[in-house]
Amino acid sequence: MNKFLKWQNQDDSSKHRVLALVIGALIFPITIPVLLVVVLPHVDNYFGISPFFSGLSNIIIGIIAIIIGGIVAIWTIVIQVTLASGTPFPMLPTKKLLIVGPFKFCRNPMTLGTIFAYGGIAILIGSFTALLAVAIFAALLIGYLKMIEEKELEMRFGSEYIEYKKKTSFIIPITIVRIDSKN
Repeated sequence: MNKFLKWQNQDDSSKHRVLALVIGALIFPITIPVLLVVVLPHVDNYFGISPFFSGLSNIIIGIIAIIIGGIVAIWTIVIQVTLASGTPFPMLPTKKLLIVGPFKFCRNPMTLGTIFAYGGIAILIGSFTALLAVAIFAALLIGYLKMIEEKELEMRFGSEYIEYKKKTSFIIPITIVRIDSKN
């Protein structure tokens, strides 16, 4: 956990943030979708798994999920870079706790957007193996967030993060309406 404090306190130049974003752009919106679209359908074929493509419904649901996920992910990155001098990567973290923009709705909008976009790709192409890979990726990512990132954020931001955590859902943007018994 001390690494996270060290990373937060280091003086990150804009050059480092841009480099991290370029590397991330090569991995997340390019390499992983290529894996989902090109490689994993071949795995389906190899094991004799038929695609679940049913025409227009796959296309509509897939494209909507990709667009929503992409917008949320890009919005999250823009907020991290512009308002908190950070990136989505732990080595170049935000310098302040973000509770605006997509972070008003859930604590992990990047994860939400990523899962939506990758799930949309799997649905669009109708690949069970791609859908399974997205589910495994989501489970691993959520495990990381729960076991490591939440502790790290609590360590870096203290009571401010604890209060934010109490008021904001983990990943599904649900507003819980509290009824005041005095009314």
